[in-house]
Amino acid sequence: MIVATLSRRTLSWGTPRRRRAARWALAACLAGAVGLGGVAVWQHDRAEAAHVAARRAEQRVDDISAVLSAPDARTARTRFDSGADGTLVVSRRLDRAVFVATGMDRPPGGKVYQLWLNDHGTMRPAGLMDPERESEAVLLRGDVVAASGLGITVEPAGGSDRPTSAPIALVAFPA
Repeated sequence: MIVATLSRRTLSWGTPRRRRAARWALAACLAGAVGLGGVAVWQHDRAEAAHVAARRAEQRVDDISAVLSAPDARTARTRFDSGADGTLVVSRRLDRAVFVATGMDRPPGGKVYQLWLNDHGTMRPAGLMDPERESEAVLLRGDVVAASGLGITVEPAGGSDRPTSAPIALVAFPA
């Protein structure tokens, strides 16, 4: 009989102090569950963003490969004063072009190399080079068929609508 009485008392919530402790424990468990749920949502969002970035990179590589391997691809080369090399690959059938640079110096702080399609004297923005990379391939944006060449300038980070500096290189499109 004494054992049964002790068991009931041990299992009951009994005192107000025990009830408060149980509520705090329940609140802590709920807070932990909410926190873990938030972490799971954050990780899912990060994974989804990484997946989207990977798909974009894969598409970029496919687009560059298509130009480089096009049956009508023609190349023109240039050498910069700094010793860097540039190769322009043009496919008029695909209406696309790729500029491949190797050995590029970093542009001055807060600046970027910007690529321009030269439409017989009128320059149209065609892309930006990554200022952190000394070598890269850039798929040019815009109508290549109408262009006569490529210009490269040093522009403020983020690029410009029109060139703000003299070209550091001009490359005529190959015939």
